[in-house]
Amino acid sequence: MPLDDGSCARGSIQLRLYRSTRRIRAYLRWSDNGETKEKYVCEVYEPTRRANLMLAWAKAREAGKVVDETLPSDSKASSVSVRAVMTANKGKDTKPELILRAALHRRGLRYRVGIRPLPALRRTADIVFPKAKVAVFVDGCFWHGCPEHYRPAKRGSEEWGQKIKDNRDRDASTTLVLRDQGWAVLRFWEHEDLDQAAEMIRAKVEERKYGT
Repeated sequence: MPLDDGSCARGSIQLRLYRSTRRIRAYLRWSDNGETKEKYVCEVYEPTRRANLMLAWAKAREAGKVVDETLPSDSKASSVSVRAVMTANKGKDTKPELILRAALHRRGLRYRVGIRPLPALRRTADIVFPKAKVAVFVDGCFWHGCPEHYRPAKRGSEEWGQKIKDNRDRDASTTLVLRDQGWAVLRFWEHEDLDQAAEMIRAKVEERKYGT
């Protein structure tokens, strides 16, 4: 992004949910001589984190707040903004996971985060209730191939398509293995109503613990 002194800095987009209004705002952040600075970009309203990041980058570009850099020659992304979104979609402690965990905590539920339900199986669940044997997964729309919101990459589509298929096959395999070992497995897409998801999880945990 261009700075006032004529130099450039590499920026990132941060999304903030304001619980009082349920609005999500996007901010452009960058480092200037070791100091983190930020600039408001816009409000976003898409159903997924990925879509909101894409929208925020587009708005920042339209406003002249950012300029594109050259993609690395080995990048599979179709554009710089797509590459930034892929990088920003981290594997743990995502915003949907944090929202769901907060909703569960409000219901008085206690859980483990990011552990293996079966120690011998190298698969971790996002939220685990060990005593009730309930494993919860919050699947991102891009990486797990959501049927509603996943859009194949334009560049390297065959390779990315295979990666998404592998992820989905792994998800299905994990679910089967856990269920075979007596676990209840609950999966939610990141765009789903997470408060409703928390209520479903609470009911399942109580059912498994108390037989209610």
